[in-house]
This record gives sequence, C-alpha cells and structure tokens, in this order.
Amino acid sequence: MSIKIAADSMCDLSKEIIKEKNFSILPVNVVLGLNTYQDGVNIVPQDIFDYVKNTGELPKTAALNEDDCTKFFDKLVADGSKVIYFSISSKMSALCEVSAIAAKKYNGNVYVVDTKALSTGEALLMLKADEMIKAGESFEKIIETVENLKKTVNTSFVPDSVEYLCKGGRCTKASAFVARALKIHPGIAMNEEGQLIPTKKYMGDMERCIATYIKDLKDKYPNYDKTRCFITHSCAEPSMVEVAMKKTKELFDFNEIIETTAGCVVTGHCGKNTLGLLFIYEK
Repeated sequence: MSIKIAADSMCDLSKEIIKEKNFSILPVNVVLGLNTYQDGVNIVPQDIFDYVKNTGELPKTAALNEDDCTKFFDKLVADGSKVIYFSISSKMSALCEVSAIAAKKYNGNVYVVDTKALSTGEALLMLKADEMIKAGESFEKIIETVENLKKTVNTSFVPDSVEYLCKGGRCTKASAFVARALKIHPGIAMNEEGQLIPTKKYMGDMERCIATYIKDLKDKYPNYDKTRCFITHSCAEPSMVEVAMKKTKELFDFNEIIETTAGCVVTGHCGKNTLGLLFIYEK
C-alpha cells in the first residue's frame, strides 16, 4: 500500500519540486474577465499584473465543486493508494470543506488536512509528510504529525503595495492613501485559526523592510525546525530576494532555503513584490 501526497495549487510549489516528489496538484480556477484559466497550468503571474493594470479589477477564483474533487481523488486511489490531501485554510477558501466532503466517499483512504495556512505554509507540511513516507511511517502516524505541526507553521509576508489589498476590500481607500504617502508596508500573518491578521507596519524602502521583517521573525521564533524554509515572493525584484536570502542566512541556520514564486491565486490577492519567509517553528 502506497501513500500519495496531494494539494491544491495554492501550495505554490515549483513544477520542479512537484515532479521530483511526485506530488499531485489540483489546479484552482482563475477568472480574468470572461476567461477561465487553471492556476499553475495555463496562466502566469504576469497575466495577473497585466489584467489588473488594464482593467483596474482583481482576478477572481471560480470555486471547484465536489465533483471536481472526486474526479481528482478517483485517479489517485485507483491503484489502491491512500491519499493525504493538503488544503488551503478553510478560513480562506471553501475548497477545504468541499474536498473534505468528497473525501468521505473513500472509506478513510483519503484524508484532508486543513493546513490553516496558504502558499508554501502548505508546502512545508507536504514536504514533512514526504519525509515520513520515505521513512516508512504509517498513514495514521503521518496524519497525526502534520495535524500537530500545522499549529507551528509561520505563514507571513510583507506586500510592497496595498493596492491589491484595497481592491480586494482588505483595507480602506483612506488607509491605502496613507500607506502610499508614508511608504508603509503592512506585515500580514496567518493566526492559528487560519485567518490573515495584520502584524506590524514597516516603513521605508522594501529592502530595508524585508531585512527588518526577517529579524522580527528570528526574535519571535528563536527555536525552529532547521530542516528548511521557503522564501516565497510574487515576482519580487532580484535585489529584494537577495536581501531576504542574505538576512535569512545571517540570522537563521536552515539546512535548505528554497526560493519559490507565488502562483496566480496568491499573487492575485497580494500584488507584485510581496515576500515572505515561511518555516516551522518550535513552541
């Protein structure tokens, strides 16, 4: 009996890692005007930036339904495998609930993890589960471990601009005006319930803000899983990524630092030049 790992496309893993690990990904639908695309399949972040610039509107997501999830799971269990499916936080999308309903059809052979995270916060748990599979751990043990670990995933980021947040109704036009005028960049993080909350207001150019943000994370989480971290960004300027990489190496001691570019769903909510350092911390 084999165990397979699957997730929605909002896990923001690169195609190279997905192929290397043999993960199965359920693409989320991204809607630009009258056209519908599949996240990670036939649309790239630049399409999002161009659409917002030309229309002044944010992209939308078209919800997947129970039948979509069932077809996806059917293929994975066809050879007798069991499946652990990692979902974006149920507080962020109905996809988690829909996939959990579909999973009930498989007599316990498909388990849905509400990661209470998004982007590579999901991916951190997927990679941990992959390590356990390779170590020969049982289906039940892996589920127990990731359910406990998901409470200690730092999912946070700092957007360059509040434009997309404002268009999405996550901040007022007045707040957006002040943020632009004073060069304020709001820190945003997922709480343990899987909801996005503001953390700290960073001020000045993004490179300095990113360096301060990473120092703040080290101060907040002095103890952490050193296996890996993700530096995940929405097509950030190379100089920003370089600062993030340098500061992370200076302050942390991760065995692996993985740089990833956010997919179209995450990009469509936060805009260009958003960057986050994501890792598992220890309480």
